[in-house]
Amino acid sequence: MRVALNISFATNKREPLTEMLDRVRQAFLDAGLPGPAIRFQLFDSAIRTSAVDRVLKRHPEMARFLEGNSPKPGHPELRRLSNVTTGEPAEYSTIRAIAAGVPRSYSFATAAFHFHAPVFGEALPGLPKMGGSLPGVLVTDNWWVNRRQRALSVYTVVEADEGVKRLPPNPEPVAAVLNAFGRARRTERVVLLGPGGKVVPPAPAANAPAVNAIVADYRARIKEVVERAALPHQLPPPAESRAQNPGVRSGPRKPALQATFRPMGYGCRGGGGQFHLTRRTAGNLAISLYLDVGTWSNEVSAAFEVQGVGFKASLAIPVTRTDTFYGQYPIGDAAQWQKIVENLAAMVRELDRSFVPEIEQAAAPSPEWFQPVT
Repeated sequence: MRVALNISFATNKREPLTEMLDRVRQAFLDAGLPGPAIRFQLFDSAIRTSAVDRVLKRHPEMARFLEGNSPKPGHPELRRLSNVTTGEPAEYSTIRAIAAGVPRSYSFATAAFHFHAPVFGEALPGLPKMGGSLPGVLVTDNWWVNRRQRALSVYTVVEADEGVKRLPPNPEPVAAVLNAFGRARRTERVVLLGPGGKVVPPAPAANAPAVNAIVADYRARIKEVVERAALPHQLPPPAESRAQNPGVRSGPRKPALQATFRPMGYGCRGGGGQFHLTRRTAGNLAISLYLDVGTWSNEVSAAFEVQGVGFKASLAIPVTRTDTFYGQYPIGDAAQWQKIVENLAAMVRELDRSFVPEIEQAAAPSPEWFQPVT
């Protein structure tokens, strides 16, 4: 079977986008590879002066890459400069000059640059479409409400037997490119292809009924699960909580999560609007608590997930004892956030005690190389 991985590396927001692109391109050359094929997508912003128009004014030769379509009937046209579909190359000097203007001169909503060489492999379903579904190196620079977001990811594909504990190494040139970017922040499985190149379904056919039955059972008995968890704090219903302290903010949220969940064996990553708290079982299943803490709303929603090769079991979980509403709950001030975190920890302890072992028994262990899809 073929396993596709997404390997993420740290980025420095002070590093100019042009320098990052130069660094990626040089990594290919230093690895003994030819100049990489570069696919790009530059999406216009709907709220500012057209970056596409500015590029075409200064670089009229880019007009051949102009694309546009409406995502839905009645919606405005989404304009972009892209060679992903055609693969037609553009001069690197022009790509670099455009990147030098992001975001001050060219305020693209999204600027994506994908670097590929044949040694990385062929296109696979499930890999990012902005790179033509090809493995390789992807650099993105996106607009967001508080600042630009930069990401550097490498997508690799390896062949592995189903029973192996560890994945085989990457080809030497691919490994050299990876080494040029330093230590990886995380590695996640993107897609798994079985015999014949078919994408492995969300759950193996043999295990799907058992896993789905456990999830359905816990969803139906969520009130009972909450009672067993013995949440330490009685929080008011969501509507009442919203009315009590409108506009109040909790301040930094990560410290409380780390202090509460680290003794339980969970690592914590994220910030801003999302947090992932994760651990692994002895059977290599990935356990995670996913928190959406909102960017504008100052409200939290929580989902508990168990993932293994070919399956994901997910439960939305509440943060109150008497109200099993498990949509968004107001975060409020720092004191209320601490109570929410402690209630969530109680829920996770109960699910670790009951839900996780049942899923493990139904789904069987995963190999050591398994990384969850996020």
